[in-house]
Amino acid sequence: MREVKVSRFSGRLTVLSMGVAAVLGAQAASAATVTDMPSSTLQTITVTANSSVRESVQEGGVDVEGYTPAAQASHLSDFLNVVPGVTVGGTSAVNQRIRVRGLDDTNLKVTIDGARQEGTLFYHMGDVTIDSDLLKQAEVSVGNNSVTLGNDALGGAVAFKTVDAADLLKPGQKIGAKLHAGYASNNDELLTSATVFAAPTANTDLLAYYGQRNADAGEDGEGRSIQTEDSKGENILLKAGAYIATDHHLGASFSRTENEGRFPLRPDFPASPGVGSWNEILPQRVKRDTYGLDYTYNPVGNLVNVDTNVYQTETQISRDTDYTTNPGYNWEAGVKTTGAKIQNTSVIDTNVGTHKLIAGVEHYKKESELERDFVKKGTDEAKNTSIYLEDQWKNGKLTLTPGVRYDRYESPEFVAGGKTYDNVVGALAGSYEIAPMTQVFASYTQLFNGPDLSQAIFNSDGDKTYVNSDLKAEEGSNAEIGIVKTLRDLTVAGDALQLSGKYFETDIENFIEFVRSGDKRPGLDCTTGQQGTTSSPKPCQGAVNKEEDYKIKGVELAADYKMENFSMGLSYAHARSKGDKTGYSIPSITGGSADSGDKYMVNLAYEPTDTTELGWRSTYVAAITPKTESAQPEKSNYDVHDIFMSYMPKQVDGLKATVGVYNILDETYASHASRSLDARPDGGLRTDFEPGRNIKASLSYQF
Repeated sequence: MREVKVSRFSGRLTVLSMGVAAVLGAQAASAATVTDMPSSTLQTITVTANSSVRESVQEGGVDVEGYTPAAQASHLSDFLNVVPGVTVGGTSAVNQRIRVRGLDDTNLKVTIDGARQEGTLFYHMGDVTIDSDLLKQAEVSVGNNSVTLGNDALGGAVAFKTVDAADLLKPGQKIGAKLHAGYASNNDELLTSATVFAAPTANTDLLAYYGQRNADAGEDGEGRSIQTEDSKGENILLKAGAYIATDHHLGASFSRTENEGRFPLRPDFPASPGVGSWNEILPQRVKRDTYGLDYTYNPVGNLVNVDTNVYQTETQISRDTDYTTNPGYNWEAGVKTTGAKIQNTSVIDTNVGTHKLIAGVEHYKKESELERDFVKKGTDEAKNTSIYLEDQWKNGKLTLTPGVRYDRYESPEFVAGGKTYDNVVGALAGSYEIAPMTQVFASYTQLFNGPDLSQAIFNSDGDKTYVNSDLKAEEGSNAEIGIVKTLRDLTVAGDALQLSGKYFETDIENFIEFVRSGDKRPGLDCTTGQQGTTSSPKPCQGAVNKEEDYKIKGVELAADYKMENFSMGLSYAHARSKGDKTGYSIPSITGGSADSGDKYMVNLAYEPTDTTELGWRSTYVAAITPKTESAQPEKSNYDVHDIFMSYMPKQVDGLKATVGVYNILDETYASHASRSLDARPDGGLRTDFEPGRNIKASLSYQF
């Protein structure tokens, strides 16, 4: 595969216009550009703003530095929502959640610098804890199309990558620094950060980052306060790397993201006013620490290319209230994941094509624990070992990619009695260039997901938990088919239009649902596991398999046009889930169904000068009425518009100013990925509304 050359402007527009490549799948392994037809490794999505070629299977990304809204992001929705099929819910740093094709992060593989973020703590609190200012890239696998993703990835994967010294050092530079400050008007948010990076020798590099993000409560389009009050965030990132001889590289990293403030008792639910209310706003803290070691070995030749990482990541949430007035509210819950992965890539040329063999082994253990009112209440753990092999074979216009993976999963003791699941899955993908600059592709991947840890907050309820030793693992498949077409020189010489389309079906069998007890919830019989009703509730809680199978069907379409200093992107994503027996949609822990609504996006970008960039983004999401037994309310449609501009004066090298107005029309809306309620016990908001009009300004200086 040849390297793709992208100009500074066209590379940034690739991200801004989004429609395209995201998606759709054509699944370009390299960044789609004006001059090059995307080369397919099957389901790879590419919306990266840099010019380097990336051949990793099923990875696409948003470059935080190159995409203006991402550079000013305070929430994952500020940039991940731009990828068709992806929606981010929640309105604070502690309850943000990612959905891919309607499946939330409990069904996605989420990693930070290769470290898995496993388990759940309490109503999505702290599930995805990372500040966007630490990031250089976020890669999204829309759907699971490769055995290399591993288990616990029914809906796909999201891989966050933090910045490295090599990303900031200029040629020949030994030491440098970057200062960044940003302000958002809606919630008086202030971000300040400093990064120092160095290459003390030709073979070593170092980086140290420290940042703070403080904010008040924001307001929705009607001027009502939303969710969070007076939050304070602190972020640390330390990295070191060294080349040993020519072929070996060692790296070490530590990152911490900590958010402290006043958040709802159940952060995944809309807040309720008043002291002692059902979802009172209380002082709470969320902290994530991630330690990582990585090693790569790349000798001369194509047979050995080893990539290894070892990690430990721990997320904790804690609440400290007056014990005498709020017994049971003082607690600390945590989930720790320890793991390692080693993977080798070999490229073998033969008389009948080229083989790219990817072989790997992964093992990880996830543990949860709870301390309530200063007394340890319970722990649980699960383990998984995976072995996989994938062969990307290319011969002329045809590419075939078969793969196989074996999983051995040891389930949590208080969920499935420590039962062990042995499972083998396979995958097959193919693409063919049916005409110049026209590719068709198809893939089929089997899915497997063992029973997850229950929310850590429920570890204390051992006497009220039904341990389901008959619990089956979730299984299923993901199938996709699509086409990509590139047209050139349509209106002026050198312009290009790329059209992409994909249809997919995801089948899920033995869907696992956690059934709660108490407060008129159905609950389970403590002996038989039979489910009760709201009128005749049972006293125990636990995990059960839904009797019906579920199917998610959808399409993702995009058109991306580029000419000189102008770019335009259009995209559309549709996904609907349905049960085979009742017709109900997949139940979701975030309330209502897993459906996220039809999403239409328009992105425009224009560079009038070498120092100025302008952009406009418009998002329309259609209304949906979830077909669930709980009769959740309709999720209303919304239409949001953003404009932004960046300026890099030639007089001051390294200085960049950015300003943007987000939700220009002050729309009152809630993301379909956020929880909504059909009734509120004490009145007030029924859902977690997004911020209204928000003016953001930021200034960065690198020297």
